[in-house]
Amino acid sequence: QVDLFGSIMAASASTSFVKIEDDFVGYPLDVFCIPQHYANDLERVVIPHGVLMDRVEKLAHDIVRDFGSQQLTVLCVLKGGHQFFADLFEFIKRLNTNTPEPVPLSIDFIRLKSYHNTESAGEVQVIGGDDLESIRGKNVLIVEDIIDTGRTMVKLLEVLARFEPKNLRVASLFVKRTPRSNNYRPHYIGFEVPDHFIVGYALDYNEHFRDLNHVAILNDAGKVKYAAP
Repeated sequence: QVDLFGSIMAASASTSFVKIEDDFVGYPLDVFCIPQHYANDLERVVIPHGVLMDRVEKLAHDIVRDFGSQQLTVLCVLKGGHQFFADLFEFIKRLNTNTPEPVPLSIDFIRLKSYHNTESAGEVQVIGGDDLESIRGKNVLIVEDIIDTGRTMVKLLEVLARFEPKNLRVASLFVKRTPRSNNYRPHYIGFEVPDHFIVGYALDYNEHFRDLNHVAILNDAGKVKYAAP
């Protein structure tokens, strides 16, 4: 039986992430390259692309350190996790060429459905995962873009636990501080962010903003403009 919470939460150190404070105002849009079609839809840039990449590289170091020489199946949660997954995977591959204990990697993909407009829906649908039998007895790292309420990740962990992986850990680039949280904390955290609706670096709002390199706060006009019909 896989422990969904205990081992993961115990291993997650409170100092092992970058905390974006609630009163952090961010950076003005005009000091960064922002796609013009989003110029009126964003408030401020919260995390520039370069900072994102440096943090992802450090997470790759942490993962290689923890799994050194052990086979690891990296499971990407689509769609939002694809950019984080791609960059993290590339950094791990580079590290594997320069370490005496490289981490052999295999990959798989799953897609979850939980968001409609800006609210996390009560029901979570797991799409795909037809070949999840392959994770039985394996070390598995789930790569997710953001933990919001935590309900989506708990649902995924419950599904994966049925296949009895050897070890099940989660890397999330963002964890949101929100009163709606169920207090789930992943093992690897990039940034802890305030309770704003953020977009960019493949984080979307109804399939928009995935082409924004930086992470920014979506303004009210943007929510209305790109709201689902």
